[in-house]
Amino acid sequence: MRILFVAAEAAPVAKAGGMGDVVGALPKVLRQMGHDVRIFMPYYGFLPDKMEIPKKPVWSGTAMFQNFKIFESKLPRTDVPVYLFGHPSFMPRRIYYGEDEDWRFTLFANAASEFAWNYWRPDVIHCHDWHAGMIPVWMHETEDIKTVFTIHNLAYQGPWRWRLEQMTWCPWYMQGHNTMAAAVQFADMVTTVSPTYAEQIKTPEYGEQLEGLLSYISGKLVGILNGIDQGLFDPERDRQIPQNFTADTLENRRENKIALQEELGLEVNSKAFLLGMVTRLVEQKGLDLVIQMLDRFISYTDGQVVVLGTGDRYYETELWHIASRHPGRVAVYLLHNDTLARRIYAGTDAFLMPSRFEPCGISQMIAMRYGSIPIVRRTGGLVDTVQHHVPSENEGTGYCFDRYEPLDLYTCMIRAWEGFQYKDQWRSLQQRAMRQDFAWDHSAREYEKIYRRIKGLPESDDEPQAEADEAAATSEHPAPDAATPDATAEAAAKEKVA
Repeated sequence: MRILFVAAEAAPVAKAGGMGDVVGALPKVLRQMGHDVRIFMPYYGFLPDKMEIPKKPVWSGTAMFQNFKIFESKLPRTDVPVYLFGHPSFMPRRIYYGEDEDWRFTLFANAASEFAWNYWRPDVIHCHDWHAGMIPVWMHETEDIKTVFTIHNLAYQGPWRWRLEQMTWCPWYMQGHNTMAAAVQFADMVTTVSPTYAEQIKTPEYGEQLEGLLSYISGKLVGILNGIDQGLFDPERDRQIPQNFTADTLENRRENKIALQEELGLEVNSKAFLLGMVTRLVEQKGLDLVIQMLDRFISYTDGQVVVLGTGDRYYETELWHIASRHPGRVAVYLLHNDTLARRIYAGTDAFLMPSRFEPCGISQMIAMRYGSIPIVRRTGGLVDTVQHHVPSENEGTGYCFDRYEPLDLYTCMIRAWEGFQYKDQWRSLQQRAMRQDFAWDHSAREYEKIYRRIKGLPESDDEPQAEADEAAATSEHPAPDAATPDATAEAAAKEKVA
């Protein structure tokens, strides 16, 4: 199939959150499965620093009375074609924010639709978050182009209906009070990035005022867990960390911890319990809980904490104040730095992620991949990826708590600190976490099923043969009149042709 991903982000060239990881990884796997997958994204002002972009456009068009140009490139180190939407509104060196955000992303979605109608016509357009939310509306009467809409974060829903009518074309049949509401109604399938989040958003606690609508369209709503690029995040081969290691050579990991402490100005002590956070500093990520509990945790344990990220000025300021009160114990870096992020994953003992809500989360999977034990709240994708550690049963991959309360977070942090004192059990815990399989292959097959379903195609061309082979393998003594595997496959093939 011809599949066009339309998104505001695509790692590694433009990434602000989990959407970038999805759009940067999933197309590669789908192309390996035989599909012609391409990406349509904005031409940000910083992209020439990160990828080769031809000077001549491959196509030009008009949308919302604006002229634009499309430049074709490749996602770095892949064979995935990337079409860059060139317009002056995206030339500033930023992805989000700004007074014109509603207007420029609505223009972006409009241009993507024109591109699909007039230049490269896909079978499926996979739209990501509200930035591409109007595309399912506009494609509603284009029968040969189907749409999938993925909700990465329901909290951001795009411009209201009255604003859309000021900016762009709203068809007579359009329903929905904002971009997100319209998208979920008109997309052929709606997905979220974890099964638990797909259920949670149908409740008032997580539905962001759309719980009624999401319950109404639940027949076409499905949750598919995100994955990570396990080749990109590989502690055995990662050149950005001081010392490579595996689940069987965890003793080498100690050098990463010491190097991180030295780099960040923390007290160099390999026996101290080192906690890390790599996150956007916003309410969603549980920063209000962290700020309330961090002083107490530092005072009553030998723990150290490092925080990397940017966000709300209030949280940045509070974290700076905590770091100033505990020099050598708390390090706060208010910036984006992928190399430092990897060193935090590879050098910390545990990774803090007490989210208020979490559609899926990528950081906890990367942390486990690098042997940093996640401390998480049971919500969204964190439920689907982290199992609570039960020492007596020798099972689990992290530490979990339920209620969104400061004391519950503090108790969970203390349990992790106590667990760290038992080195043999902690090593087993790290090994279980590192051996979790978060590859994109399974998720890609689930997305493929969705694409085939909305196009009216069978789930897989080789499925009848696969089922026949499985039946033959599980039946050592078939009945005398049972059909042979070849006959079963032949009959299935004939039935498919018919």
